[in-house]
Amino acid sequence: MSQLSAEEFAYLLSSAAVQRSDLSQPLNGRNIALIFEKPSLRTRVTFEVAIRKLGAWPILLGGKESKLGKRETVPDMARNLSLWVDGIVARVFRHVDLEELATFATVPVVNALSDWEHPCQALADILTLTDVWADLQGKKVAYIGDWNNVSRSLWKACELAGFSFRAICPKGYGPMEGEKVVWHTEPEAVEGVDALYTDVWASMGKEDELEERTRIFKPYQVNDALMAKTGKHTYFMHCLPAHRGLEVTDSVLDSDYSLAFHQAANRMPAAKAVLISVLENHDEATSKEGGARVFGRAGQLDHYSVAQRKLRV
Repeated sequence: MSQLSAEEFAYLLSSAAVQRSDLSQPLNGRNIALIFEKPSLRTRVTFEVAIRKLGAWPILLGGKESKLGKRETVPDMARNLSLWVDGIVARVFRHVDLEELATFATVPVVNALSDWEHPCQALADILTLTDVWADLQGKKVAYIGDWNNVSRSLWKACELAGFSFRAICPKGYGPMEGEKVVWHTEPEAVEGVDALYTDVWASMGKEDELEERTRIFKPYQVNDALMAKTGKHTYFMHCLPAHRGLEVTDSVLDSDYSLAFHQAANRMPAAKAVLISVLENHDEATSKEGGARVFGRAGQLDHYSVAQRKLRV
């Protein structure tokens, strides 16, 4: 999210809205590699289907090939993939691996989730809010629970969209030092918010902490009583999968004010908008010397040209 300006984010939102009904195939003939280190339902399915709908061909790397840095170094993997595909979508554990992949790849790399951010989810989230709010002025969004990659991207996306944002997290589980987030520790801080968002209490890789976290986060469960404390009509949001009975109750998740499955539906047009944007931007950057490179990274090498020169020799 930090690579985007407010104008660029607005463009992605409008593009995603268009993609719900656009049947054109602007990426016809392209090949896009999918790297999934983590289990995935919404991200994998929406990206794979989005790639096909746009006319491109998805190549899913499974098994050992999907484990960054295990079978071969991340730079070598990036260099090789850049010779054959037009883009890479990666869902990884460590954000540093994603950055290394993007540094050494000469094709666009999309963050489909890392331990630091989940920007594609946040794009779908804001798109969902623009769907249900006729007037966006003065809207307030709150995230309650464990501060993580989802909440971090949501915070940044709300800033780009012009929404007020606050985090509601217990001590020791809130924003990191240096993150200038409005942070409350009491669940009662939900008062006055227009949308309340939560996520699992123990993200992937932290399942062994679930018992302790359940004790700490119990007062932060989104239930009917907590929703009533907002004092107004408030939408509920969740990135899914949800642990029903823990961070949210069935009565809230299945209510008519729950947007969880609306968010899931919007993952598809969001994926399409991101793919079109990064590939078109890459085309412009490579065709115009000094052209804009919104998602580019400094210091990249043209490994394809290097390989071709070696082949010709």
